[in-house]
Amino acid sequence: MALKTDRSVLETDISFFMNEVATRGGVVVHGTTGGSGAALDQGAALATYTNAPSGKVPIGLLLNDMVNLDLTRQHLNQHKDEVQKGGKVTLLRKGWVVTNNLQGASPAAGDPAYVAHSGNLSKTNLITDNTDSTGARRLVGRFISGVDEDGYAKVYIDLPNTNL
Repeated sequence: MALKTDRSVLETDISFFMNEVATRGGVVVHGTTGGSGAALDQGAALATYTNAPSGKVPIGLLLNDMVNLDLTRQHLNQHKDEVQKGGKVTLLRKGWVVTNNLQGASPAAGDPAYVAHSGNLSKTNLITDNTDSTGARRLVGRFISGVDEDGYAKVYIDLPNTNL
C-alpha cells in the first residue's frame, strides 16, 4: 500500500484515463497526447507515471489502484478502489495525503515536494535539464511532516502548479 486512508481531499479530477497497471499514491503527468475541449470522455486524455519527468506537467496524485484483471473470472475490489486498466482515474488536485512514494533524502515538514522518477515525491528537484532547470514545473506541493518509522510522510498537493 502506498497511500494510507488518512487524508483530506479538497479537489479531485476525473477527466483522465490511465492505460497501465499502477499503485495509488504517486503523482501522474500528462500522457503523450491530450484531449480537446473539455476532454471528459476522450480516450486521448491520458495520465501516466513517467520514468523521465523532465518537461512533463504533473496533473495530480493517483487515488486508485490500476489493475489488469480478467473481469469474466473476478470482480474489481471496490473496497480497494480498483479501476480496470484503460479506465478513468481519480486524481487529487488539492488536499493532503499520507504516502510512502518517496525518493531521495527524507523530507522534513516545510520542504517542497517535487515529482520524481515513476511518480515518487522528492524534497529536491532530482531532474535538471536545459529546458526546465528550475524544477518549477515539477513542484506539486509541500511536505507537512517528516517521514515516520514506517516510511510514510504527509504531503499537501496543490495543483495545477502556477510556478511556471
